[in-house]
Amino acid sequence: MVTRRDFHRITMAAAAAASLPASASAQSAPAAPATAAAAAAAAGENRRAEPRATLRPELYGTHGIVAAGRHYTVEAGRQILAAGGNAFDAGAAAVFAAAVNEISHFGLGGEAVAMVYQAGSGKVSVISGQGTAPKAAKPAYFAAAGVIPGNGPNAGTIPAVVDAMALLLQQFGTLSLAQVLEPALQLADGFPMYGWLRTSLIRNHDSTVKWEWSRRTYYPDGRIPEIGEIFRQPNLAATLRTIAAAERSALAKGADRVQAIEAGRDAFYKGDVAHRIAAATQADGGLLSYEDLSTYRGRVEAPVSTRFQGYDVHKPGFWSQGPALLLTLNILEAAGIDKVRHGGELYLHTLAESIKLAFDDRNAWFGDPLFANIPAEGLLSKSYATERAALIRMEASLEHRYGDPFAHQRGGKHPAIAFRPHRLQLAGEPPGDTTAIEIVDAQGNLFSCTPSSGWLIGGAYVAGDTGVPLSNRLTVFDLDPASPNVLVGGKRPRTTLSPTIVTRGGKPFLAIGTPGGDSQDQQIANVLLNIILGGQNIQQAIESPRLNSEHFHESFGDKRDAPGVLEIEDRVPANVLTALARRGHRISLPGDYGMGTATVAVGVNEKFGTLRGGADVRGERYAYGW
Repeated sequence: MVTRRDFHRITMAAAAAASLPASASAQSAPAAPATAAAAAAAAGENRRAEPRATLRPELYGTHGIVAAGRHYTVEAGRQILAAGGNAFDAGAAAVFAAAVNEISHFGLGGEAVAMVYQAGSGKVSVISGQGTAPKAAKPAYFAAAGVIPGNGPNAGTIPAVVDAMALLLQQFGTLSLAQVLEPALQLADGFPMYGWLRTSLIRNHDSTVKWEWSRRTYYPDGRIPEIGEIFRQPNLAATLRTIAAAERSALAKGADRVQAIEAGRDAFYKGDVAHRIAAATQADGGLLSYEDLSTYRGRVEAPVSTRFQGYDVHKPGFWSQGPALLLTLNILEAAGIDKVRHGGELYLHTLAESIKLAFDDRNAWFGDPLFANIPAEGLLSKSYATERAALIRMEASLEHRYGDPFAHQRGGKHPAIAFRPHRLQLAGEPPGDTTAIEIVDAQGNLFSCTPSSGWLIGGAYVAGDTGVPLSNRLTVFDLDPASPNVLVGGKRPRTTLSPTIVTRGGKPFLAIGTPGGDSQDQQIANVLLNIILGGQNIQQAIESPRLNSEHFHESFGDKRDAPGVLEIEDRVPANVLTALARRGHRISLPGDYGMGTATVAVGVNEKFGTLRGGADVRGERYAYGW
């Protein structure tokens, strides 16, 4: 089976060390100071690297900036901003547009976890656009297979996109559902095929056409449109029109804006569309029911946050992997990352070791707090970070080291049996991918969203004649009853989807996101550190070489791990790569810009109050500002 890790692994430590110049030198590992700060002081390191040239410029504007996965998605957000909508209206439009034109990575039946910063109040909120498990989903159902499938009628949580975007508009937007759906409707009626999507349709043909409505939706004439040829999704267009028509009908009957948006939402979850989704899924052996759809309701929640070097970093709660970024930053700060040369060997080693510790804790302790006892206070405490940072040595760890956050928590009951992540014996299906949408408007409102699932990768499952591809997120659950992330009907999986808002002194600073599954918060950490510690602008920070640990157990499929494996882009100097390998890191070189993620970010220039943004050259990301 080919996994995300296999896609990008080119070589391991021995091969990497053998291919690098013999003259490269490393700092001595034995008996070295335990913390990055102490080692840096001993070595007299300069903490900032030289500025880097970029392949693309950082963008600037005063009216708005939209950064996203494809130019069609960016244009949808831009149109809404130009029409007078705010960042949240534009965000909804961009998400709906992405569900139409980025189907290699995301579809309308997937998820859309989002965060917003309101410039007027300085408040950050989370829209938990992560669907829950169908009520009939239980570990026993998947026990014989030993793994939850990643594709097909039983791969998905309840579709959350329409609900999440309705919540966004009702509580934070100014426009109607019909207005923000219009760009997506135009795209569903037809858009010129582009190379990335055509390649995905080709590669996933055999695994997709085995489902009748997937074949009829994506390969209607038994062929794939050429690049530049119009690609149409009439059934999806009809579903979107049903939502808009229900809203218009409610307005005509005297409903106010919020009530009308609710009527449009309900057309998807309680009307004929829901009946057809459930009937098609169950006809193919799926667990999703009409009751699951009609009773589903997302939430608006407070974020979890930490302060790093004077910046407040905000993430979704422990039902997501988002807090792993906060743990990473806390450990880095405790280890003295700000005292070492940015981008140097010791910096990269400390970053990699901090990620390992944070993500081992993610796997051991994170889960939906509505169903599990999560030691959130302990995990986020600075004292716990200091304890974890003390475990970092000058050599790479090849072990999984799980902490005890309950020792740093007021109250809360330590589980009688602590869950320890492990690889499943049977192989799961390969993970798919994601997209990201970041928007800032003239007022400084920030929108960050990481839409995902309903992807083509591994074979899309389209629910009947609705044109809606269903989620792939159920496989993120554990089957072990000791896990806080064990599968339970009505529960959110510990999703990898991880939008990010950064503020400083209550003011807007950055909205940032990326595709990449388990890599998302690692890549966001790379970029944030480049900005905060490296003094880089957004585009420099995005394009700079990155690392990615594969040490911990991944979220998808068979939950495999790769102890000590460190992906790191080839542009890192050869002597640094050699030194990292000598420390015991098992180096994998994916290429100059080969990291399998594609970051986008927007924000506000602290000095001038103007807007700025950037988009990754990896993954063909796009941004526009004016």
